[in-house]
Parts: sequence; C-alpha cells; structure tokens
Amino acid sequence: MIRPLEITGLGKSFVTPTGPFTAVRDFNLVVQPGEFICLLGHSGCGKSTVLSILAGLQRATQGGFCIDGKEVDYPGTDRGVVFQSPSLLPWLSAADNVMLGFRQAHPDVSGGEAKKRVRRYMELAGVADVADQVPAELSLGTQQRVAIARALSLDPRFLLLDEPFGMLDSLTRFDLQDALLHVLQETKKTVVMVTHDVDEAIYLADRIVLMTDGPAATVGEIMAIPFERPRDRSIMKLPAYKMQRSRIINFLEHHANQSACKIAS
Repeated sequence: MIRPLEITGLGKSFVTPTGPFTAVRDFNLVVQPGEFICLLGHSGCGKSTVLSILAGLQRATQGGFCIDGKEVDYPGTDRGVVFQSPSLLPWLSAADNVMLGFRQAHPDVSGGEAKKRVRRYMELAGVADVADQVPAELSLGTQQRVAIARALSLDPRFLLLDEPFGMLDSLTRFDLQDALLHVLQETKKTVVMVTHDVDEAIYLADRIVLMTDGPAATVGEIMAIPFERPRDRSIMKLPAYKMQRSRIINFLEHHANQSACKIAS
C-alpha cells in the first residue's frame, strides 16, 4: 500500500543578528499519492522554505515530514526537484544533462538502455528534438522542459516544483503548464508546486494550500479544486472557476491587510 506524504508540525527558524526569525510554524498537510498540490501565498510567506525542506535541502527546526511512515530529513532520488531557473550544466548537451540526473538514480543500467530511457523522458517533456544542443542554444522555456525531463529521469515518486514557470513570458508559461499536465497524465506523479500565480494554481492543482503571510507563516486555508481531469483552459470561463479565483483573491487581500496592520503597529 502506497502511503501519503505526511507533513506534521513543520517549522523553520533562522538565527539572525537581531535574534531568531521564524519563517514557518506548525505547517500540517497530508498529500495523497498522485495528488497535485499548489502552495500559494504572498512573497516571503515561506512557500519555498517548505518545499526546500521536502527536498531535503534544509532541515526543519520543528516537526518534519514522513514518506511511507518514515521521517525523512535528507535529499533522495524519490524526489525530483525543478527550480525557477533551469540550472542546466552549460557544457553538456540537453540529453547529457538529463542523463546526469538519470545516472544518479540508475547507475547500473546499461548504456543502450539508459539512452533509450533518457530519450523517453525527453519525449514526454517535448524536447527530444533538441537532444544534441547545449543550453545556450535553447530558449528559456525549452531549457525548463529539459529540467523537467531531468527531474523525471530519476523516476521519482514526488515532483517538487519551485515556481518553475516564474521566469517565462505568459505564452511560454501556458505552453509549459499544458506540457506538465500531459506529463502527469502519463506518469501519475505526486506533485507539490510553489506558485504565486492564482490562475496557474487553479488550472493545475487538485488542492491549493493558501499560506498566511510571514513571519511565522502557516496553512491558512486548503481549497479543493472541483474540475475533473484532463483539463483545458475552457474551465476559466466557468462560474465555478471565477468563484474559486475570487475566494483566493479575498484570502490574499485579507492577509496583505493583516500584514500592513502589523507593520503599522
């Protein structure tokens, strides 16, 4: 039986010259297998901090998370991570960048089989035709597709995405959102994604975790998204979509006002 990803009482504090700073406190969430979760909130609310802890790149100060009932506080190939910047090695071809990720998880696979599987991941991400090109020859959107293929090459259970489309223009962002939905339809991965884009969150997610503003940010509200999969952008014309969007905007505006009151006082 595949168990959910369980985040319990997660908190993160930092030592600063003026004393301890609590970025996140008492963050609780259960992510079901195959679920797409978006963490949404204002800049500085701790979204990326939570994702970094899930990736094993930082350790929680309080609480933590469990995979298969076992507490984890280290990186692993069961979690593929995609950042806002593609972070590809500039001297390697697109295929070699993906192969680098593949070899981290599958060091014993033969050369021919490895190339076959790397090509499959690149096909899923829509970049098989640029396999021999280096990053400088690729658009930023195509580089990000290669980064997604690299994360998939680990064959991870979880994809952790930190604003992966944040640096892209709107048309490229829409294109990659659809590419991601296609990939997930094929692979059934569990996804936790950080975004500050309301429409992106509604379009992609099964549930949206709205975070309060920092410091000491936490889960403010969890919204279930009612639209069935597969999805297309026609859902944006539905009254239910507009209602979901309005609820999120109201939440964000309320917490922005709360933060302004804290600063003023």
